[in-house]
Amino acid sequence: MKKNYRIKLIAISGILLLGLISGGCDRQQKSQSPAPVAEVSVVTVKPQQVVLTTELPGRTSAYLVAEIRPQVSGLIQKRLFTEGSYVKAGQMLYRIDPAPFQAVLDNANASLGRAEANLPAIRSRAERFQELLADKAVSQQDYDDAAAALKQAEADVQYWKAMVETARINLEYTRIIAPISGRIGISTVTVGALVTAHQPAALATIQQLDPIYVDVPQSTAELLRLQRRLEEGRLKYEAASQNKVRLILEDGTEYLWEGVLQFRDVSVDPSTGSVILRVIFPNPKGILLPGMFVRAVLKEGADKQALLIPQQAVSRDPKGNPVALIVDTDGKVQQRILTVDRTIGDKWLVSSGIAQGDRVILEGMQRVRPGTSVKVVPFDEGQNDVTKPENTAQPAAKSN
Repeated sequence: MKKNYRIKLIAISGILLLGLISGGCDRQQKSQSPAPVAEVSVVTVKPQQVVLTTELPGRTSAYLVAEIRPQVSGLIQKRLFTEGSYVKAGQMLYRIDPAPFQAVLDNANASLGRAEANLPAIRSRAERFQELLADKAVSQQDYDDAAAALKQAEADVQYWKAMVETARINLEYTRIIAPISGRIGISTVTVGALVTAHQPAALATIQQLDPIYVDVPQSTAELLRLQRRLEEGRLKYEAASQNKVRLILEDGTEYLWEGVLQFRDVSVDPSTGSVILRVIFPNPKGILLPGMFVRAVLKEGADKQALLIPQQAVSRDPKGNPVALIVDTDGKVQQRILTVDRTIGDKWLVSSGIAQGDRVILEGMQRVRPGTSVKVVPFDEGQNDVTKPENTAQPAAKSN
């Protein structure tokens, strides 16, 4: 009995031992099997032409501004415009009481008439004395007195003619007219107010708003950077379209009309270290008003060899440097430190760190490390196309 029990115990122990040995072999075989290769999606970097732009803040200002001031003193008799309305050049705005100026004009006309009436008699007397002087019938002194009286009478006529013209001009100045066409603002005086000639306070202000100016400050550092890129040939200046400027309003909408860059100021503001760019925009609907804050999108130039990669392909290392992972020719992952210039849409414009033909990893970056082998699978470029050289879209760009 005991002998059978021992035989059964030995048999069971052998079976268990064989099971343990088999399990260990299986685990060893499993541990020695190669790990699966990670799959990553990549895009191949290809140069393309893009037009680089810079977005800068600016403020609008009127194309023409005229402050209305009286040129003669008097009482305001009438106001002939509606505040905030559009007025035309030559339209009468105010009327100063003309009665005193009309009286002065009438007095000057009367004095001119008296001087002109005396002139023929004095001229005839001087001419007779000249004839008699030849016959020794009058003395030289009598002739000199008659000639002097003639010259004085002629001078009196010229004087009163000038006084008549002055009085007429002053009477005309009682009609205060608009020197330019535009929108007129608030009137600072009412009917019956006393105004003085050339007073410092304007009666009203007219502003011509179509077209309208946009003044944009540009830092000298940005200006020097742009000039250096042009000199190095990295940007190409295209005069035909370079001066075109787009405008973004305060609510984020794009203005309907493009503007034209007129000039860049020749002096630098020492307090801000910037120069002023003046852009002129059409304003037929009066959307732009003086003093509005806007953003101008200016073209820097065309970069025909721009390298763009999607923003999702760029991360940051512990030092904050932008980095990207690429797959080299051996199918291994390599890390590249990038120098990025700016964003263009949903892509980074890369200045250095990658080259044409590099395969940049877009998906699967979390599963790989530099030096590991990976399997490259196609990436759906319909959603993120950076490989087409003919892509010449011109999205707004922001400086990095």
